[in-house]
Amino acid sequence: MKKQQALVAGIGMVVLIVFYFFGNTVPRLKKSASGDSTARISQSIDIKTILDADKSKLTPQQLATVNRLENSVIRGNVRDQQIEADRELALYWKDSVENGFLAYAYYTGELAKLENSEKSLTFAAQLFLNTLRSQDNPALRSWMAGESRDLFERAAQLNPDNDSTKIGLGATYIFGGTGEPMEVMKGVQSILAVIQKDSLNMYAQLMLGLGGIESGQYDKAIPRLLKVVYYDPGNLEAVLSLAEAYEKSGNTAAAKIWYGQGIKLTNNSELITAIKERLGSLK
Repeated sequence: MKKQQALVAGIGMVVLIVFYFFGNTVPRLKKSASGDSTARISQSIDIKTILDADKSKLTPQQLATVNRLENSVIRGNVRDQQIEADRELALYWKDSVENGFLAYAYYTGELAKLENSEKSLTFAAQLFLNTLRSQDNPALRSWMAGESRDLFERAAQLNPDNDSTKIGLGATYIFGGTGEPMEVMKGVQSILAVIQKDSLNMYAQLMLGLGGIESGQYDKAIPRLLKVVYYDPGNLEAVLSLAEAYEKSGNTAAAKIWYGQGIKLTNNSELITAIKERLGSLK
């Protein structure tokens, strides 16, 4: 696996551990009580709503710091000031606020747009992409997918030949939560184009495997995930996803084998406990 692909897979593995086994720490927005469709809910979500919801949970001292940073851009070289403000805001939400991921990701994305470098754009895009599977609020999931897609598209303009960017962009359509078959197919085709050129691109195989789980097509997910663990047996995300696919397909015996393999690949005591609890729940 190429270094860049390995890095992305590594980031995904950490996200899987944190969100899949320990629950979703991304704030969930309340669903409409009037029974609005997903499309209408999605339209009602904007970044101000999300940031205001996060800021309402801050202490007075934290709120004062955030407000100061938000209003720090005045006159002169506005672009450079905004870059520095976005950088400081992102770091503050990441390091000083519990459950501040969405604000951290947002400001990281805004910073990347201003810097306009392939590295910063893809990093920010991955922050959103790697949490899509764990977010069950359709409006928030759609917004996050849109942010990730925009960042990947900007990165693709800078380097159209980057396969990892193509795969990430395709994944935003697969995991974006719209439920539209044409959207999912658009994402699948984008990733398949990479595989047709390089069948040993394990990041692409992994994304299609995860997409198969997402759509309930376990018969398609399992062969791809088996290929990933064959070439990269230490890939914890692929191993646990394979166990998940077998479990959901009804093959309990195989699921137990791969969950057991997952235990061998980690020293994280909380994760090991979570896997053992999952094993204990299998009949």
